[in-house]
Amino acid sequence: MTEPILELRHLEKRFGQTVAAKDLSFAVMAGEFFTLLGPSGSGKSTVLRIIAGLEPPDSGTIILEGRDISAAPPWERNLGMMFQQYAIFPHMTAAENIAYGLKVRRVEPAAIRRRVDEMLALVGLAGTSARRATLLSGGEQQRVALARALAPSPRILLLDEPLSALDERIRRLMQAELKHIHQNIGTTFIYVTHDQEEALTMSDRIAVLNRGTFVQCDAPEPLYKRPRTRFVAEFFRGFNVLSAQTIAASGGRITIRLAGHEIATDAPDEHRTRDEVHIAVRSENVRFGPQVADHAIQLPARAREILYRGTAFDYRFELPDGQSIIAMTTRHVPLAAAEPVTLSIDRADLIVLAD
Repeated sequence: MTEPILELRHLEKRFGQTVAAKDLSFAVMAGEFFTLLGPSGSGKSTVLRIIAGLEPPDSGTIILEGRDISAAPPWERNLGMMFQQYAIFPHMTAAENIAYGLKVRRVEPAAIRRRVDEMLALVGLAGTSARRATLLSGGEQQRVALARALAPSPRILLLDEPLSALDERIRRLMQAELKHIHQNIGTTFIYVTHDQEEALTMSDRIAVLNRGTFVQCDAPEPLYKRPRTRFVAEFFRGFNVLSAQTIAASGGRITIRLAGHEIATDAPDEHRTRDEVHIAVRSENVRFGPQVADHAIQLPARAREILYRGTAFDYRFELPDGQSIIAMTTRHVPLAAAEPVTLSIDRADLIVLAD
């Protein structure tokens, strides 16, 4: 079994009244691509800076490969870091930028040249060693910054939203490239982003943060398909979050009233003690028209709005209790405003959430 390379234990950090980390504890496995995901102000970049030694915690412990590094300066942690702003030295060539950290460490010149060539090949920039940084495109500068961070062979590479400044096409290409590089070299990556698709594309595990607290930590697919809390469901695009009333609960099952209909479904014990609960269902799991299934939960609704998303259409409906629900489909179905429809949802696609 893979051992943790990094552990954070009961980390606390505040900036005045703002909580950046609240009793935060987690472990990152050796060789893992671990992502901290959350909205602006959730504390994810602060946690990364604390790991790097650039920000002191108020309390808590940081363990790297079994050693307490909580008070160690950044240069003693053997961690690489790549920022949103690449901080490429404009007066240097690509090779000189990559070699910079190795020269600071007084690595022998011949070894530096070999390592620089290896890194240029790794990031797909072989043959560009003599090009000035100012002549590199944004994507190429990002690759040079990555090569420079990896050149000293850090135990962990910390990446703070490194792709956010790139346009969408280059960003998507670099997502695949970063994942490929990670798989090739086996270095542990800890990645910070607010982009859900980016996190799902690259990560082995994703930790969702909200106000300095881990809300859910999981592999991409279960996190995407089965959020445990209302915050996670609302943070990920494509979820409907609906209010329902609890009628009865026993034996791991709960009966709720949703839009005037009684529905029995599964719910963990801690979710079954409230008079009102929140239910999540992905928009692609809400069906209407010829897709309605006889065996599924059926709800009456009225059409309110159609939004074209390029690859799909979002149909917004209103339930009898006034709540809105969206059904996503790749096909356009003509519907008049206020036209009555029947929606169907498989019971297994309903998720009872913790608030």
